[in-house]
Amino acid sequence: MTNEHTLLERARQCDEAALGELYDRYATRIYAYIYRRVGDAYLAEDLTGDVFVRMIQAVQAERLWHTSFQAWLYRIAHNLVVDYYRRRPPVTELELDERLVAAEDDPASAVAERLFYRSLRAAISRLTSDQQQVLALRFGEGMKAREAAEVMNKSTGAIEALQHRALATLRRILERE
Repeated sequence: MTNEHTLLERARQCDEAALGELYDRYATRIYAYIYRRVGDAYLAEDLTGDVFVRMIQAVQAERLWHTSFQAWLYRIAHNLVVDYYRRRPPVTELELDERLVAAEDDPASAVAERLFYRSLRAAISRLTSDQQQVLALRFGEGMKAREAAEVMNKSTGAIEALQHRALATLRRILERE
């Protein structure tokens, strides 16, 4: 496996093999991040593809990352998620979760677990966009505060404060419900 610095230099030269290796290295993480933000596997796949299309377009146009390549990819992903929610008309969807059908041994527990995650997702959706993003990066992606700060273009202290406020707000929302 090529070291990241060499790989990024090759990517700057539009080397297809290097771009493919970058996709292989980051696609799973970007997909997971987007999935946590949108909650829909097919949409997350589409948006993940869009992240890498934008990455290739930016490389070809020589609009490149300035500090961290990883942070740059997460910013692209974040912007695509924000754009998706801006364009999306409000809809109420009822989904058939195959896990409920498959959990024949204890359907009551499966339903209770599904309702808990639905209420948690609803509570998270009431947080600000920055609060949602910091929780997704810190807990979903397992990033350190410093790494999340790079992605969000904030100081480490600001990330820690934002995380604290997000968790306190989430706790208040869940206690009320």
